Amino acid sequence: MADGQPDRPDSVQLVMLKRIQPATYDIPRHWSRQGLVLARDKSAGNCSVAGDPCIVWDAELPGWRMVLFFNPPGHAHAICRSTADIGPGRWELVGPLAFTNPADLAGHATHKPFVIMEAHHPNVAARIDGRYWLVTVSYRKGHKVIQRAHAERLGGPWTVERGVLIDTGSATAFDAKHADAVSAFYFPERNAILYFYMGYPATPQDRRLSRYGSAQAVAVQQDGDATVRKLGVVLAPCQQPGHWASGWVGGLQLLPGTTHRWIAVVNASPTAPTPQDGPIHREEPPPSLGGFAYCNEVWPVTGWQWCPEAIEWIKDIPAAALKNGEGVNLWRQHILCLAGGKMALFYNSGSYGKEQLYLKISKE
Repeated sequence: MADGQPDRPDSVQLVMLKRIQPATYDIPRHWSRQGLVLARDKSAGNCSVAGDPCIVWDAELPGWRMVLFFNPPGHAHAICRSTADIGPGRWELVGPLAFTNPADLAGHATHKPFVIMEAHHPNVAARIDGRYWLVTVSYRKGHKVIQRAHAERLGGPWTVERGVLIDTGSATAFDAKHADAVSAFYFPERNAILYFYMGYPATPQDRRLSRYGSAQAVAVQQDGDATVRKLGVVLAPCQQPGHWASGWVGGLQLLPGTTHRWIAVVNASPTAPTPQDGPIHREEPPPSLGGFAYCNEVWPVTGWQWCPEAIEWIKDIPAAALKNGEGVNLWRQHILCLAGGKMALFYNSGSYGKEQLYLKISKE
């Protein structure tokens, strides 16, 4: 990035977003299930996925734009032109993301895109040096790595930066095998971006529980720097047996909190992986669940704590939802903040390779 302050959203966009979003958010306790939002492409064969969403306001529509893991080819975007009615039937799948230079994608493929957001304004895309920015997970020789792209418009096309933004770590590091499930947030008061990502180890880690489980880590990039600085693990598997996040830790979305300075919705599991597990379950054994963590530090790179309960356990999914395709896992959780402090929780669920995108709305 070049030096300089970010371009802020225009006045019309800010007025609209202030109507939609309060300044801070609390952790909801009760949710209302809304059903299927985006189906997978069943014509693509047995392994097709719709999930891992990231939603931002796009003033050009005007409306909401979602980038998501849609396999094949691994990425897509969808739009919703309503500010409040964001449930089933309201989302239009646009198609794969457009890249101006797809040859610069590591492994010539990528998935799990995430638009860099304003840290203090959830679901607002950060416009830095006159551009929007996107992070995405690519493959290099069997290992997941993180790349970055930029665009003039949220609808693309996106230009990929050559090389890798966040690489795997040393042989014994928590992220030696993969750097995955990235999210990113811009802090204008610090002229810095925080990247949260999921690190998979290749060797046992120094923990009492889940020595092979993935952890959530953070890296920082200052304005003007071409590289990031890894700050290490912020949320390792909880060391309380039976806790919903005691097995492995997945993706994270940061939100400014009310009771706590920061809250995060996180994807995690109570089941620890082992090297002897079968290929599909080896790194992320079921069940995948969603829940919250919190932090009271001004700069949210230390001091994170797990909330005691998951949003929902697999055994508690109602029969109608199971019939509608949910079950096995509740994958990556993403929140769209609505009027009056309500939250729309998007998540993908279903058996491995057949997940689809569903929605819950907070009742508080």
